[in-house]
Amino acid sequence: MLSEVYQNFGISLDLALEAREIVRGETGQEIPGVKVDQENYEHAQVTIVNIMEQYAEKIMGKPVGIYITIEAPLIRENNPAAHKETGEILAHYLKTLVNLPEYANILLVGLGNWRATPDALGPEVIEQSLVTRHLFNYAPQTLKKGMRSVSAMAPGVLGITGIETAEIIKGVAEKIHPELIITIDSLAARSVTRIATTIQIATTGIKPGSGIGNQRSGINQETMGVPVIAIGVPTVVHAAVIASDAIEQYLKQAQTNNQTSLNFSREAINKVLEPFGGNLTVTPKEIDALIHSTAQIIAAGITSALQPELTQDDYTFYMH
Repeated sequence: MLSEVYQNFGISLDLALEAREIVRGETGQEIPGVKVDQENYEHAQVTIVNIMEQYAEKIMGKPVGIYITIEAPLIRENNPAAHKETGEILAHYLKTLVNLPEYANILLVGLGNWRATPDALGPEVIEQSLVTRHLFNYAPQTLKKGMRSVSAMAPGVLGITGIETAEIIKGVAEKIHPELIITIDSLAARSVTRIATTIQIATTGIKPGSGIGNQRSGINQETMGVPVIAIGVPTVVHAAVIASDAIEQYLKQAQTNNQTSLNFSREAINKVLEPFGGNLTVTPKEIDALIHSTAQIIAAGITSALQPELTQDDYTFYMH
């Protein structure tokens, strides 16, 4: 039923892990052309989904590439140890995906709308990130050995700027010539338990807004001319998925899960979401605090990966 809901409502799955879960649930077997590895940590579980073939890309609806998912439920709690470990895990896996020279030039891009809290993760990460390109240009004597040039931007969204986000990033990239672009964006999940508890790192770039039905130009190596790594965190769940889950559970308990009931449930969901054109997403009331804490974790992880020689004291010094 879930896969039909996604098709009926035009919902894309931002998390490769969830796409795999759904396909495996339908077929009962691993997807050909997909390799999966898992690592366990004290406060997190990491799943690496490697989509290696075009066939698997078509089945999963995700481009060929590597998708690293960090699931850390304690991100949502005030647990400094879990937050620190999650940032370190993020840094570790990010470093495995980048092969940059010592003095590489990196561009960070915080995607999303800073006026809408669930969509403000990208700009919030940029706010807390360590940028150094200006030091290379104007104060090279303050730099420590091995530091990389990092610049950052939060280009906003089409509805605010009137310009496709990909066009803005492309223009900046052509000017500053980065060897790598890292994007940070809010994602949509199929489960409310993954809101602000899951971080995905993907080598395939991103299509901003795809999870909530807004198809925009892709930000990837093909469009930007340099490798693009996308980091994302689910901050919303589509209301149709929540409604579908609730109705499916009810039907299972009532033992009336037949085709007539399934058709009825789809009609009921359509009716409820009709005032919103079928496109309604749900986010928790404490999303502002979750965005802030998650942004801190991601900013720290990115800085640690790109500036491995810096200590915590160095980070504090340069941030101020």
